[in-house]
Amino acid sequence: MHISLLLLISVIMGLLLPTYAQAQQTTPEIHHLTVEYVFGESVTFRAQLVPAVNTQEAYLLFLVQGEPTTHLIPVQPTADGFLEYRHSPHTAPLRPFAKIEYWFQVKYNDKLFSSERASFRYIDNRYPWQTLSDQRLSLHWYAGEMEFGQAAFDIARQGLAKAETYLGISLNSPMDIYIYASVADLQDALQLENISWVGGHSSPDLGVILVSIEPGPSEKTEMERQIPHEIAHILLYQMTGPNYTRLPTWLVEGIASQFETTINQDYIQVLTYAKHMRSLLPINGLCGPFPPDVSGALLAYAESESFVRYLQTSYGTSGLQRLIYAYADGLGCEQGARHALGLSLSQLDLHWQQAVLGEKIAPVALQNLSPYFVLLLILLTIPLLPLLFKPTVKRNLDERSLR
Repeated sequence: MHISLLLLISVIMGLLLPTYAQAQQTTPEIHHLTVEYVFGESVTFRAQLVPAVNTQEAYLLFLVQGEPTTHLIPVQPTADGFLEYRHSPHTAPLRPFAKIEYWFQVKYNDKLFSSERASFRYIDNRYPWQTLSDQRLSLHWYAGEMEFGQAAFDIARQGLAKAETYLGISLNSPMDIYIYASVADLQDALQLENISWVGGHSSPDLGVILVSIEPGPSEKTEMERQIPHEIAHILLYQMTGPNYTRLPTWLVEGIASQFETTINQDYIQVLTYAKHMRSLLPINGLCGPFPPDVSGALLAYAESESFVRYLQTSYGTSGLQRLIYAYADGLGCEQGARHALGLSLSQLDLHWQQAVLGEKIAPVALQNLSPYFVLLLILLTIPLLPLLFKPTVKRNLDERSLR
């Protein structure tokens, strides 16, 4: 009797176990997440669905560092369960050197299943980068010998130490510096076809610096100019966080220019010429983006460097620090200067022109105020218009009555 019962149980279990196992196996899982890319050309995301079930929906999701929106892209699984999506940076650019987090999702039997998240950094892998690094800096280059890289690395460390002292902070996360061998290579990486004068770039929130320095006789001069300049942007961002975007451009670029070891002779020449031609740009006109043309941008950089140097000489490093935090708190271009230094930006502009460029304040002030005088003249003239035209109208009427 017991044997018969056991046999019956065994038969029932034999019938049920395959069904149970099949039910267990049809719970899909997503494995083997991989990514392959050629910088600027294509990025291919892959994963495998186990088992290869017929899903209702399947998606690739990815999030680019520094961007608020998650990309959600439908994917069609193959018959053997492979998921693949090829992204084209030509049609939808990806932020260079950003960390990209990605994962897959499938919908099966009205339930949503997600893979684990994977990530990679979208580094320009078209070049054979060489690297020197310590705990705070990593420097990468592809053209030039080891001496080239070591010289750049030493200048970067010196520039970082100087900027930390000047701004009163310490670097709190490692930074990466990538040296391109030409301006064309750098602009190609950044897709900056329409801004021909850009030779260096920093992504402060990523802690990434890109510069263009060609190995050769002027390499050290360019290293001393470009690398410390861009390092200052990273530290300014560290001081202010997301409020970095509130800082006036003249202040950001003016401060960064203070760390260039080699004096830019072009700045001196363009300032001298602009003073002679009376074509200086008002400092309060440099709070936003600089002019897109080469000559306008060069003058904007030259004025910013000279103006910030004047502020530092007049108000000290502590004065500049107050100015940075005033703007970071959201004060306007004129108000931030008044709050931090006691004078409006326009007043500081006049004092800078007198002290540094030898301009007399009265003519400059009259030149800056001339648009307001024109407006005042118009406002004063409007009430007099009826009086000016009334005699003419009366005379015309009298002439008509005589006829």
